[in-house]
Formats: sequence, structure tokens, C-alpha cells
Amino acid sequence: MTEYKHSGITEKIIAAAYAVHKQLGFGFIEKVYKNALAIELENLSFKCRTETPLQVFYQNRLVGEFFADIIVEDKVVVEVKAVSNIDPMHEVQLVNYLKASGINVGLLINFGKSVEIRRKVF
Repeated sequence: MTEYKHSGITEKIIAAAYAVHKQLGFGFIEKVYKNALAIELENLSFKCRTETPLQVFYQNRLVGEFFADIIVEDKVVVEVKAVSNIDPMHEVQLVNYLKASGINVGLLINFGKSVEIRRKVF
């Protein structure tokens, strides 16, 4: 249900990723694509935060902190990669970001030779 509830947002994020890739092509580092995607999303009037800190707790004690690439409308976590192929560990990373953030929907977007996307619902 959550996946469908946010499908309008995720479809626009995916379209924005294709627009970024069309303009930049492939071969840049991840940060370039992340920043370009954030600009594209802001141009679409989405509220997005980049490098958002997420904390992991164990038995009510902070055991780690990491940063989500982009959070869109506080509803979708976007993890950006610029690698040859998506590795299963990248998908696990996204699921862990969903757990830590409390957000249910995530997109893993790889800006390789072509755009590669994985959608995860937690």
C-alpha cells in the first residue's frame, strides 16, 4: 500500500534521474549526480534534503550514524550510486537506511552507462 501511495513521487524522482543522466551522461562521481538530482527535484518543487544524518540505536544507545544521500518530501529515501552495476550490498544499504529513518519507500539509483533503479519498500 505504501509503495502505491508514493508512486507519484517515485515516478517523478525516476524521471528526474533520467533527465540528469541525459544531460550529464556517465562517468562522473556519485556526488555530482546526487547534487544534480537534488537540483532537478527542487526544480520540480519537491522538498528534499541531502546528506541527511541518520542514527542507529541498539538497546536505546547510539551505535552509529550515517548519511542518506537524498530524502524527498520526508517520504522517500534516495540512495545514489555511480558504479558499473548495482551490487546486492547497495540494496541492503538502502533497506538499512529505511529502517533507521522510519521511511517506508526507497529508491536506489545508479548512474552507470544507463540509469539503473531499484525500488525498496520496508
